[in-house]
Amino acid sequence: MKPENKASFHRVIRAAGFSMKGLKAAYIYEAAFRQEVWLALVILPLGLYLGNGAVEKVLLTGTALLVLIVELLNSAVENVVDRIGSEYHELSGRAKDIGSAAVFMAMVLMGLTWLLILFF
Repeated sequence: MKPENKASFHRVIRAAGFSMKGLKAAYIYEAAFRQEVWLALVILPLGLYLGNGAVEKVLLTGTALLVLIVELLNSAVENVVDRIGSEYHELSGRAKDIGSAAVFMAMVLMGLTWLLILFF
């Protein structure tokens, strides 16, 4: 292996470690993320079972994973805002509300996808 390939591989391994650390922190400190993980543990196998063909399976499981992804991003925004200060600021409140709205929209997308695929 060339030296630059070793460095790239090492960087990927380190990045994966940081990602696992982030997932662990989100699970420990973020109640909403914990709830969505447990829901995903039910929904992911169900989506694989109920989907007819690869496209439906990807849509059913992918929307559940999208909710987790958006929740992680929302939690990151909330943590940064909270780090800046505890006093109320209109922009801080707006940032948190927009992050929450993003999670809500991901959940709407998941619900709509499941309804359309399973019942229409």
